[in-house]
Amino acid sequence: MNKSERQNKIKAIIQHQHVGTQGDIKDSLADQGVSVTQATLSRDLREIGLLKRRDELGKLYYTLSTEEDSHFSNVVGDYIKKVSRAGFILVLGTELGEADVLANIIDREGRSDILGTVAGADTLLVICQNEVKAQAIEDELS
Repeated sequence: MNKSERQNKIKAIIQHQHVGTQGDIKDSLADQGVSVTQATLSRDLREIGLLKRRDELGKLYYTLSTEEDSHFSNVVGDYIKKVSRAGFILVLGTELGEADVLANIIDREGRSDILGTVAGADTLLVICQNEVKAQAIEDELS
């Protein structure tokens, strides 16, 4: 199975099932006879642009991103819990397991005032061009 076919199967799983972990997706693929490594699955999920949302009970689940979801300023309420700044670096606090999702959104946007991101489990470092740009982004997020 090629990459495109595998990613289409992943999209179908996300659209038809309430899956909250990569393990759930991997199991669903296995049920369809598709074997995939964790590294390949993680790469596929990044390329597809999946987001994690919370249902009414607070449980996380994957969903396909839309054009509206892919903009930096539209994810503030969904992901960012705290914003701090250290010079030209922003430190964004998220819920556990959401920093990498937010990093993917920011990286995909390709803002010229952001040089890159580094994600942990619940903390995201956003490296800005300079302190002025960092202040402007901090103001945008606050």
